[in-house]
Amino acid sequence: ALLDNAGAMIIATDKNGVIKFFNPEASANLGYSGAEVIHKHTLVHFIEKNDIEFHRKAYLQEFGICVTDAFELLVTRSKKNIHEDRQYTYVRKNGTTFPVSLSITTVRDGNGRVIGYMGVAFDITEQKQKDEALYKLLEKEKELSELKSRFITMASHEFRTPLSTVLSSAYLIGKYATTADQLQREKHVRRIISSVSMLTDVLNDFLSLGKLEEGKIPVRINHFNIATVITEIIDDIEQTLQKRQQIVYEHSGPVEVEMDQSLLKHIVLNLISNASKFSPEKSIIAIRTEKCAAQLVLAIKDRGIGISTEDQKHLMERFFRGSNAGNIQGTGLGLHIVSKYAELMNGTLICNSELEKGTEFVLTFQTKTLSYEKNSVD
Repeated sequence: ALLDNAGAMIIATDKNGVIKFFNPEASANLGYSGAEVIHKHTLVHFIEKNDIEFHRKAYLQEFGICVTDAFELLVTRSKKNIHEDRQYTYVRKNGTTFPVSLSITTVRDGNGRVIGYMGVAFDITEQKQKDEALYKLLEKEKELSELKSRFITMASHEFRTPLSTVLSSAYLIGKYATTADQLQREKHVRRIISSVSMLTDVLNDFLSLGKLEEGKIPVRINHFNIATVITEIIDDIEQTLQKRQQIVYEHSGPVEVEMDQSLLKHIVLNLISNASKFSPEKSIIAIRTEKCAAQLVLAIKDRGIGISTEDQKHLMERFFRGSNAGNIQGTGLGLHIVSKYAELMNGTLICNSELEKGTEFVLTFQTKTLSYEKNSVD
């Protein structure tokens, strides 16, 4: 009665491993009746083969002995009076599996001779799930800790140069007191504006990353004219481009779309900023949008330093910067954020690049088809 109501799967065998007792809990969990296994199978019948091999290697490493017989491997520690719970995977009659904590005890007679074995197992599925959830939380905590550490390092590096520029330019502006010095004053005002814009970009990247990590980026679908929005973005960013750089934009297809305008704007600003930073003066940045049915394609192409094939594999990782980026300012977060924003809007991001020949980023979004779409822009 105790064995039948123990709340554990209990399987007893003779000294050769043949099952002699199979309690109701074992029957309920494994799907076999006592008649199907008693005098017919050993305990090995219920254990996943990969587990046997794993424990065989572990025993070889621990004791330097290779045990070939599977049942002997299960009971060999018990025979050495080593009593411990070990994790195995039980296989049910229907082929499904579940994890158990199994303890095997050697049964001896009054003279100390082995007469059988008793295996007591508990289903640890729920505990495993809790452990996995805890592990994920710990990994997330570790990741956030590393993120904070890298943020401090990155912030101290990225903030130092523009702040120094602002300070020195502000000081020099005070030295130019006459009308003849107006060109010098304008030069330093531009340096201040550029440096503040750079700081703003860094802070925005970190703010966006924090919100992404917390899952706090909402997607708000708007109906808007894609050509008009891209043109407005270009007007806003042109003053921050390098000397005599030019943006050329063209659109084909209907202009009305439904997607998150704010996230799209952030994507475009980030990609244009990158294209400008990594391209020479007087170069052209080409932007192309194409609306076809329920799909919007956005492509931004530059003629800059390009990205190696090896670096392209890691572009979307946090804090990653190309090996040829040199002293060009950047946090290594922009493309990671762009890729995540694209995912939020059901989009994909592809990079086409060749060293010294430029880079093109192509984003493809699945959007709603509008029955009232207007004519294409010229």
